[in-house]
Amino acid sequence: MVLGIIGENCSGKSTLAQKIKESLGGEIISGKDYLRMAKSESEAISMFREKLKTALDGDNVIYVISEKEQLAFLPDGAIKILVCADIETIKERFKQRMRGNLPKPVEEMLERKHGTFDGIDYDLKFDGASDGAPELLEKLKELL
Repeated sequence: MVLGIIGENCSGKSTLAQKIKESLGGEIISGKDYLRMAKSESEAISMFREKLKTALDGDNVIYVISEKEQLAFLPDGAIKILVCADIETIKERFKQRMRGNLPKPVEEMLERKHGTFDGIDYDLKFDGASDGAPELLEKLKELL
């Protein structure tokens, strides 16, 4: 099974991915981690696409996506989970990552990127500002 966990920075994707891994098992791959699969980027992309395609009927792969271009890696048949959070939650979480300081340019970048994934197709939606992971895991199990 391939799960695409899709959302903006600090929306709750990694936390959700970890909960899914604990419940269903699998390997978590984030962003461009696939580049470690080979020395050249083109070879790594090819290997990663094959890994995801093979995983559709095999081991669980949980791919955490924060850039819209990365959606293209998901094979047909992957389950897409959109993780959303309001801009204030995202800013607060990013501020915590930056040891309590959120510089104005970073805040403006977050505001510009907010809504990046609006309008994409997805199978399940998750509110990353809540603790609704148990309900989402139940829905995910129903899909499987």
